[in-house]
Amino acid sequence: MALSPYPVPAASLVWEQEIKKSRFIAHIAHTPTPADAKAFIESVRRTDQNAGHHCWAFVAGAPTDTQVLGFSDDGEPSGTAGKPMLAQLQGAGLGEVTAVVSRYFGGIKLGTGGLVRAYGGSVSAALRLLETRERRIMSRVALVADYGDITVLENLLAQYEGEWQQLDYGSRLSGVLLIDARITSTFCRQLSDRTQGRVQAKMLDSIL
Repeated sequence: MALSPYPVPAASLVWEQEIKKSRFIAHIAHTPTPADAKAFIESVRRTDQNAGHHCWAFVAGAPTDTQVLGFSDDGEPSGTAGKPMLAQLQGAGLGEVTAVVSRYFGGIKLGTGGLVRAYGGSVSAALRLLETRERRIMSRVALVADYGDITVLENLLAQYEGEWQQLDYGSRLSGVLLIDARITSTFCRQLSDRTQGRVQAKMLDSIL
């Protein structure tokens, strides 16, 4: 799994253009999973149900994860819509994103080259207006600590911008932390060093 942060859509976006009397409406949304992507595609179909085509592409995960890619020409000539749309998403380095372009045919054929430019260009133009935010890959870290080490622990959490996912108060403090996966090893080592080995943190897994 890649550990580097990547941009994801901060909000949905709709952008429209007209080319030779055909309307191309680009819809962009944040879709963390393939199931979310497919649900968004279906929602656009319902919204623009009179459109002749709903071509789409998604990267429903990290930009480098080839297992979460998808695209469709939805009846347009093969290779003229979904693939150029996906190329725009990948070129922007975005993750967890789906683009749907709905086309209302205006009576003038664009040809294969014209369709590639229209679909790819619609996504490209929409992406220039899209607001994004950073998605960090976080590691889950389990630990048990004496209450006397809470100050050291909280100071390290602030320094490494971590947070509690789960926290239990018993005879000792126990719980699960979320730490940026790129610096988890450093955090665990610092925690052990600053508590003279009293607190040992164990990495569980990484999550988005």
